[in-house]
Amino acid sequence: MKRLAVISLLLFGLALSSSVAAKEKPKPVDLKDVKNVYIGWVDINPADWRKQGYNTKEEWLDVIANANGHFQDACKALAALKGRTVIGAKETGDAGAAGNDLYIKFSDVQYDRKYRLHIAVHFIDQKTNAELGSIPLERYHNHFCTLSGCMSSELDQVTGKIGHQLVRGTATGMQ
Repeated sequence: MKRLAVISLLLFGLALSSSVAAKEKPKPVDLKDVKNVYIGWVDINPADWRKQGYNTKEEWLDVIANANGHFQDACKALAALKGRTVIGAKETGDAGAAGNDLYIKFSDVQYDRKYRLHIAVHFIDQKTNAELGSIPLERYHNHFCTLSGCMSSELDQVTGKIGHQLVRGTATGMQ
């Protein structure tokens, strides 16, 4: 009986959190005046190499770098960013965002032991430093893959969310 009550409470909590999340639709980011976009680095903790089962920190850093490269390429291919100059961070701490119109920044990044990526996305107007929109902290997972494959797959899910947030501009040459 206790098990049934616990399961019922868990399912109720899951349903409640899903319904609340569904009501909080983020506002799309208008790219009408955006010509240059900077995609930040998804800063997964390099110190987690042992926890993630890697033999060396360098192996783990390679996985992170490859996943970031794949992710940035996928973001650059988004329809909303066609016709714009899109630059991606080359490594953690890369501060190359200056001089761009839009900075896509990532925060609260964590990759847990169950191969789940936790990440929030922020769309920052570089001229005013104002946040134009965001994708709240979410958990992404795909359990039918290797760790590096999961990371890329989860970042593909983030790319999809970013694509839904960005609205194609109607400025000349941006269609």
